[in-house]
Amino acid sequence: MKTLVTYMSQTGNTKKIAEAIYGELEGEKAIKPISEVKDLEGYDLAFIGFPILQFDIPPVVKNFLSASTKGKKIAIFMTHAVPEGFEAIHSWTGSYEQAAAGAKILGAFDCQGELAQPIIDMLLKADDPQMKAFGEMGPSTKGQPDESRVKKAKAFAKEVQAKA
Repeated sequence: MKTLVTYMSQTGNTKKIAEAIYGELEGEKAIKPISEVKDLEGYDLAFIGFPILQFDIPPVVKNFLSASTKGKKIAIFMTHAVPEGFEAIHSWTGSYEQAAAGAKILGAFDCQGELAQPIIDMLLKADDPQMKAFGEMGPSTKGQPDESRVKKAKAFAKEVQAKA
């Protein structure tokens, strides 16, 4: 089985998870930024990762999912600044299912990543109280994804590959 791990990462959080997933995979495999992937031809399974930006999937990732995943086995992984289980996260992350409607989604994994300082600064200056609250939460994300989250990503990789 030939497996691809492809990702978009702005601050390194998603790349860290991509590398953890890649390290656990058996068989022929490749890891590439999504900007270097034209399509999924030749791969039996693809892990596709991205950060949540502005409460949604980045447009470049939505376009990739829509254009490249039809009829393919895929797994999704995402990073975001809020703790897992945060109520609103599902409305932010759920749009991958629509974008990849023609794919066979074998699983999804999300975990907290470190919120970049420029984003914290921007949020703290916002007029919206909810945005300020997110900014105040920023320092608590330092060091994420931590080793426990990386370990969960590795287990996710093995679980998905077993399903494929």
